[in-house]
Amino acid sequence: MRKKLSFNLLFVTVLLVSCNTSFHSNSLHYHNYRVAESENQNSFLQKELLIYSDSVNSSMSSIVGFAYLMLEKKQPESTLGNFIADAMLVMANEKYSMKVDAAIANYGGIRINQLSAGAVSKGKIFELMPFDNLVVIQKIRGDVLQQFLDLSAAKGGWPLAGITMKIKNQKAIDVTVNNEPIDFSTIYTVVNSDYVANGGDQANMLRNIPQQSIGYLLRDAIFDYIKVLQKQGKNIIAFEEKRVTYVE
Repeated sequence: MRKKLSFNLLFVTVLLVSCNTSFHSNSLHYHNYRVAESENQNSFLQKELLIYSDSVNSSMSSIVGFAYLMLEKKQPESTLGNFIADAMLVMANEKYSMKVDAAIANYGGIRINQLSAGAVSKGKIFELMPFDNLVVIQKIRGDVLQQFLDLSAAKGGWPLAGITMKIKNQKAIDVTVNNEPIDFSTIYTVVNSDYVANGGDQANMLRNIPQQSIGYLLRDAIFDYIKVLQKQGKNIIAFEEKRVTYVE
């Protein structure tokens, strides 16, 4: 009995330490395990975890803002995608203290299809962006940026801020950056997620480009952007602005 109790105390200690330490994984592997009510339960551990469960549930139910209209995820452009791309651009400019030309958000990284109008909880933002992806800056030459935008076009269009483009035959055409036609020889400052910057979602053209990172989570950028909007007297809001369109 004493050995089992010691093991339980050790497990809880590890849990407590993990709650106060931040780690970022280089790779993720998933396994499915079925937990049924018939499985043996440890009442001591359940009581210990209940304390933290109540705290987490209370935190996640706290209201962080209000959505003026329902924001939706769709392609080639969407209100929810524009909201996230705007958050990345605005907060990258502030946190990195530099002029950032554009933001590109990974469409697949947006994990909910809509953000309902009304009160938005902290937990809902975690559902929207559950992964600990970082906001990173890359200096990308125009011809490489074009390749990246072609990739996004082939995938149906990704959320953009500071960039407009049209999609034709799965290629990005009529691209503008800061309202100017893209220049293949110009170096653009682009904010992205570390997942994509490291070559994720087939973005291999970005893999070897140096990154600037301050360990700032994309999810935290969304929280901070909501605060910026609140200081401006605005609710959570975004509109479709023909940033990305299809053409025949």
